[in-house]
Amino acid sequence: MSMSVALLWVVSPTSEVSNGTGLLDSVREGNRVFVSSRFLARDRNLMWNGRIKKGGRQRWNFGSLIADPRYSCLGGSRTEKGSSFSVQSSLVASPAGEMTVSSEKKVYDVVLKQAALVKRQLRSTDELEVKPDIVVPGNLGLLSEAYDRCGEVCAEYAKTFYLGTKLMTPERRRAIWAIYVWCRRTDELVDGPNASHITPQALDRWEARLEDIFSGRPFDMLDAALSDTVSRFPVDIQPFRDMIEGMRMDLWKSRYNNFDELYLYCYYVAGTVGLMSVPVMGIAPESKATTESVYNAALALGLANQLTNILRDVGEDARRGRVYLPQDELAQAGLSDEDIFAGRVTDKWRNFMKKQIQRARKFFDESEKGVTELDSASRWPVLAALLLYRKILDEIEANDYNNFTRRAYVSKPKKLLTLPIAYAKSLVPPNRTSSPLAKT
Repeated sequence: MSMSVALLWVVSPTSEVSNGTGLLDSVREGNRVFVSSRFLARDRNLMWNGRIKKGGRQRWNFGSLIADPRYSCLGGSRTEKGSSFSVQSSLVASPAGEMTVSSEKKVYDVVLKQAALVKRQLRSTDELEVKPDIVVPGNLGLLSEAYDRCGEVCAEYAKTFYLGTKLMTPERRRAIWAIYVWCRRTDELVDGPNASHITPQALDRWEARLEDIFSGRPFDMLDAALSDTVSRFPVDIQPFRDMIEGMRMDLWKSRYNNFDELYLYCYYVAGTVGLMSVPVMGIAPESKATTESVYNAALALGLANQLTNILRDVGEDARRGRVYLPQDELAQAGLSDEDIFAGRVTDKWRNFMKKQIQRARKFFDESEKGVTELDSASRWPVLAALLLYRKILDEIEANDYNNFTRRAYVSKPKKLLTLPIAYAKSLVPPNRTSSPLAKT
């Protein structure tokens, strides 16, 4: 994982907790409580009293791209409405000779569900599940302040993306801020300063808290913003659960045997964000693309971003004892973990990195095709993020593939030059006649 954000407050539903703010972030493990207050509201008027009383235990609980022949990096085919759906290479043989479903197929099943939710909304709002009223802790009048606080966090940690969200309608940008903040808080569990103290049980409690958010029972201010968001948009809980599952993987898994394993991890920790966001960003009314294909493109962007994170952070991850690169592809290139830990930039490493970068660029290319199908007000922030993240791959090449001791980053002048390019691209409407994502 690559983000660094404030640690959230995870509490047991059988504990009695009152922090006087509802925003103080901590994780309780036994008799120890680990605290971070970087998400504390700057205005004390935004602070709420939060309390969970004893008793009443709660229930515990972005082949996406193979669905289209254009996603040649994965293979497969898809036809929509009225046609059959087939997936090539969706079954893989296990070492024991058993056939198992590939990661791409597992993820595509989630994509279909998310797309179906949006199509149901377009057909008839009466068909949508009736969600409960939001019970905001403290004062109902603080909901707008909750969204404002989410915007402040987004502005602090993702300045360029935040600027782009200002072009969205007020309701959409607030919702995107709420989703962004939840993702950052979740990521911080395993990638923050107190990550070494996080246990599977802490993640179980965070998932239980997620269930409460979707049930209209937010615990604190930031939860309330997301709870309101999911009541207004057809956002499904599954991608949120899947992101937490990615955090669980980070607790025990530090090697990936092949790209199929890495694909699933990238979906969990980043592809899920695309699936969360599409219902909020919206699809352009004039778009002729299938809903599934737009979701596939959003997923591709998340995968591309995470693959880029991995390639940028090879050295940093190695110093933590982690290797987020396919072990079989390393072996085919004549490389091993020892080469990575030694930080040797050799011709073998350069050739290996060229292939990894090529794969990431394919995902970026496929995702860009879908951005034009989004609502016009949502395209600029997505395109800006896409173009800027793709430039990190250029910087890795400019560093002669030394991602052991040199961190690739896009300079501020290059960022400033990219923004107008992204804005110009965002003005291009969906192709009404021959979109590569068009319905068949």
